[in-house]
Amino acid sequence: MGNRLSKIVTRTGDGGKTGLGDGARVDKFSPRIVAIGEIDETNSHLGVLLCEDLPPDVRAVLLDVQHDLFDLGGELSMPRHTLIGDAQVARLDGWLAHYNAYLPPLKEFILPGGTRAAALAHVVRTVARRAERAMVALGAEETVAPAPRQYVNRLSDLMFVLARVLNRAGGGTDVLWRRDRSEGNS
Repeated sequence: MGNRLSKIVTRTGDGGKTGLGDGARVDKFSPRIVAIGEIDETNSHLGVLLCEDLPPDVRAVLLDVQHDLFDLGGELSMPRHTLIGDAQVARLDGWLAHYNAYLPPLKEFILPGGTRAAALAHVVRTVARRAERAMVALGAEETVAPAPRQYVNRLSDLMFVLARVLNRAGGGTDVLWRRDRSEGNS
């Protein structure tokens, strides 16, 4: 990595522009920078989730995802550069199939909650959905490869499934939405 991070405070962004990996300067509110920020925030929330006591297999999955998200941020910062492809999307699909196989089918909507780890997984899910929307907005203005957007879409699905897994690992179950509750009985 050399001296890439030898100077953190550069003051080059004080005027509202920031640099991309290819050297281009863009507005900090550009759709590309918004998408990069949403991916970074998703990764940061994963970092908080990783502070919890997690099953070792789930921890390994989340660490792999963190590395992928770092690569995805790098890909977004270097237009026309590819780091996330079909292989990473397929890996998420594999994890989804693996963890879904052990869960009971859903008959009702579930609420974000249960154990702290499951609730944090739901936060990652919703932030990943926001990141996906930012990538779709970027794709409306610039060419964006489909795999990164598909990756973030699958990631939010995986986080939903892992929230269910984490509730069970913590000794609980899903928090079900109650359709029949009346306003006075909450």
